[in-house]
Formats: sequence, structure tokens, C-alpha cells
Amino acid sequence: MNSHCNGTGKQLVTDFYYNNGFSELSLETKKTTVQQRKQHETSGKDAEDESRLPALEAAYSSILRGLGEDTDRQGLLRTPLRAAKAMQFLTKGYHEDVYDILNDAIFDEDHDEIVIVKDIEMFSLCEHHLVPFFGRVHIGYLPNKKVVGLSKLARIVEMYSRRLQVQERLTKQIAMAISEALQPAGVAVVIEAAHMCMVMRGVQKMNSRTVTSCMLGVFREDPKTREEFLRLTKTA
Repeated sequence: MNSHCNGTGKQLVTDFYYNNGFSELSLETKKTTVQQRKQHETSGKDAEDESRLPALEAAYSSILRGLGEDTDRQGLLRTPLRAAKAMQFLTKGYHEDVYDILNDAIFDEDHDEIVIVKDIEMFSLCEHHLVPFFGRVHIGYLPNKKVVGLSKLARIVEMYSRRLQVQERLTKQIAMAISEALQPAGVAVVIEAAHMCMVMRGVQKMNSRTVTSCMLGVFREDPKTREEFLRLTKTA
């Protein structure tokens, strides 16, 4: 343990890199290349968003006029632009890819018990009415010699929720993405959410919640494993 707190540990790491064909220069070059690629992709997304902004702004102006509003009054002068930018943010997941999000944060680890991240906050837009639904996501997976950085599970939720969605599809997309990336023995995803299309309009049921699940691999095939996951994620 002490070797990690002094020069000895650093030397061991340095020796490992050199003995395995990695120099500090090559590692730094790889890091720089990844950063440059990300910067290029980000700038490309920003340029694309900027080019689409006038059309979105015009569309929101048209909607406001269709509602009988005066788009020249002080309170609405910049509303179409604000709404257009907000919609681009709320749907930014279309520009993201699961492998870019994981960013090599998959590690070899001989762990054979369930890994659970629960109560991940989620906000999305219903594709039927373009109003929000929001709630919590519980994710579990049974590793097959590989684990992922825990924050990456939350980022996968963020990526797919920042799109026009239905809860059923969102649940499955999260589970399938984790399964494809990690190749675990099983994946379980449960989402509990409130839908504003049922609260603000329609049946207007304030306390309604929608629960969806997707069970893959051992979570689907083995009732005991599934029950363990559901028990550990149950809110008191």
C-alpha cells in the first residue's frame, strides 16, 4: 500500500508502461488524439445545432401566432429563440453514441455478483405530446469478467432520455446498450416515471406512475436472480 504513496509506486507504473511498449510520449499522444476527436465532434454538433436554430425559432414563432399570441410583445420577443435552444438541449442525445460515452471505462474484473445503481434521476420528452415525463431508473447487471465505471450507467440513461421517447422503448434501449457493451450474464432495468401528458392534460391523474422493466439474460431466465434485483431496488 505504501508504494502507492511514494516514488516507488510511480516507478512501478512507469516500468510497466515501458516494458509493455508504452512510452509517456505515446500515452500522451493517444490522450491528445482522443481529446482532439472529441473537440472536433463537439464543434461539429454545435455547428449543426446553430444551422438548424433559425428554422426551429421560426417554427416556435408560428406556433405562438397560431395560439393567437403577439410575438412582438415584450415578454415573447425572445421566446422562440429560447424555446428552440431548450429543445436542442432536451434532445441532445441524438448526437451522442454509447461507445463515446463509455470512453474505454470498461475494466477487467473478476466480480460475479450483481452490480446495481438505483434511483438515477431521469427527464425525457414524450414523443406523442412533447411534454415531459420524469422519474427514476434502477439498473443492475451481473458481470461476466468486465465492469463499467458506475457514472457511465447514469450517462447512458441521460443519452437515451434526451430524445423524444416512450418509456417502454427507453427502458429497452438502456438495457440493450449495457448488454451489448459489457456482454454480461444479464441486465435488468426498471423505470418508474410520472407523465405530464396524464397529469397536465387528458385524464389529469396527479398521482399516477408508470413502471416499465426490461430483463435480459439471467434476470429473465432465473426468477431468484430477478427477485434479488427487485428486492434490492425496492424503495422503502
